[in-house]
Amino acid sequence: MGLNHQHQVKAKKQLGQHFLTDLNIASNIADALRVADGRKVIEVGPGMGVLTQFLLKKPFDLLVAEIDRESVAYLENNFPDLKDRILPGDFLRMDLSRYLSDDGAVIGNFPYNISSQILFHCLDFRPFVSEVCGMFQKEVAERIASKHGNKVYGILSVVMQTYYDIEYLFTVHEHVFNPPPKVKSAVIILRRKQNVQLPVSDKFLLQVVKLAFNQRRKTLRNALKPMLPGDGTEEKWLHLRAEQLSVAEFAELASALCKTK
Repeated sequence: MGLNHQHQVKAKKQLGQHFLTDLNIASNIADALRVADGRKVIEVGPGMGVLTQFLLKKPFDLLVAEIDRESVAYLENNFPDLKDRILPGDFLRMDLSRYLSDDGAVIGNFPYNISSQILFHCLDFRPFVSEVCGMFQKEVAERIASKHGNKVYGILSVVMQTYYDIEYLFTVHEHVFNPPPKVKSAVIILRRKQNVQLPVSDKFLLQVVKLAFNQRRKTLRNALKPMLPGDGTEEKWLHLRAEQLSVAEFAELASALCKTK
């Protein structure tokens, strides 16, 4: 399907976004998702359809979530295959269980200012989201994929890696956008882990992780002070800092703290 590139560039600039000019990158993003006939997939923020055109070539049951009215109008006029497949509105407010089955996927060139929120929204609906593939600001992508012991390892790393396996696919340089952004980008894919069974609730784990990293320069003894029971059940971790604990160790720590409540 041919696209009017000049129209796209103009529209993207009006939206304050950066237009991806290298279509090979869009094709590679689309290729990252596991292909299955009739698989339900939501593309977030399709804009002018740069990625959409490649997703439409897959045997997916594709929906696109777009909040911008001009982009919705453009998609309706230029992609007849999207008839009745456009979800106008805010993806972060959508009930994904209405649109996805247990093998659903979310994909997109995600707006950088809400990329973390998009991941947490997918996490809330993880029984329906088995894969998330997208372009992020490079620093954020590295944080999501980072292992413990790294300075960029943080809340997003622990929470997403608890439930998903993360693969850093490739870096995207500034010159493939018009206008070029001031930062590099990166594409990662998250694949849902099977049968994750935590010893605590999702909410309690998140509470522990946030408290631990909110004062990441302090040892856990100081960072987690409001939660510590003082009976020594969590003693083996307290001399460490948050970035030194693995994802599995955070689950253990949360379990030890929960048992004392």
